[in-house]
Amino acid sequence: MIRLATALACVLLIASLAAWYASRTNTPDPPSPSIGNVLNRPVPRTIADLPFEDQTGHPVTLRQFLGRTVLLAPFLTSCQEECPITTGALLLMKQSLVQAGLSKKVVIVEVTVDPGRDNPDRMAAFARLTGSTWPLLTGSSATIAALWHYFGIWYQEVPEGSPPGINWQTHLPYTYDVDHSDGFILLNSRLHERFIGGGMVQIGSLPANLRGLLDSQGKADLRSAGGGSWNVTDGLNAIGWLLGRSVAMVT
Repeated sequence: MIRLATALACVLLIASLAAWYASRTNTPDPPSPSIGNVLNRPVPRTIADLPFEDQTGHPVTLRQFLGRTVLLAPFLTSCQEECPITTGALLLMKQSLVQAGLSKKVVIVEVTVDPGRDNPDRMAAFARLTGSTWPLLTGSSATIAALWHYFGIWYQEVPEGSPPGINWQTHLPYTYDVDHSDGFILLNSRLHERFIGGGMVQIGSLPANLRGLLDSQGKADLRSAGGGSWNVTDGLNAIGWLLGRSVAMVT
């Protein structure tokens, strides 16, 4: 009986060690320098407490996401180039996180670079159009400028192209556009900035509702994102690196 108990204990120990080793070997490496920079700096109170509104009109601050990993990305609802492609990638990432049982540990947050047009009502309409189920945040021009200046995201209002694009909500021509940096930022559960990734995203194809938002340049970007780009697997691996486990992409 003693030998049997000893043998059983050995089997359990080996199984535990095997599980530990598997968890260690399945932990993704830090994101590649080819898609961004790893860092570790706490988000200061002045940024964590900036007042935003989400698409429902509710007040939101970054501090509310303490305890969760945050993927933070710039966008505007009037974008006709990269933003709809990024939305397609974020939809896949969200589905992958749900499938992995991580939807309560990770939150995707998009913050506008166009506070003049992106009020909560328009962002709610954009969420319905695109299927975006995560917080879409807006705020005063000063609030948006403070946030994106801190994270090093550049944006600038520019003239609309010729011929102008058509507003998907009003069906009227756009009167201006906003150029901005692409990419995403990862904050860990302690609200420390851990990674900033730049460049456009490679995704291959988009649902018709998102593809319909693209202009000719956006369609060209969809075909070829160019050097320094990232993909859905890159984004999930970066999140997995922070969580200490791999996150598979939905197929």
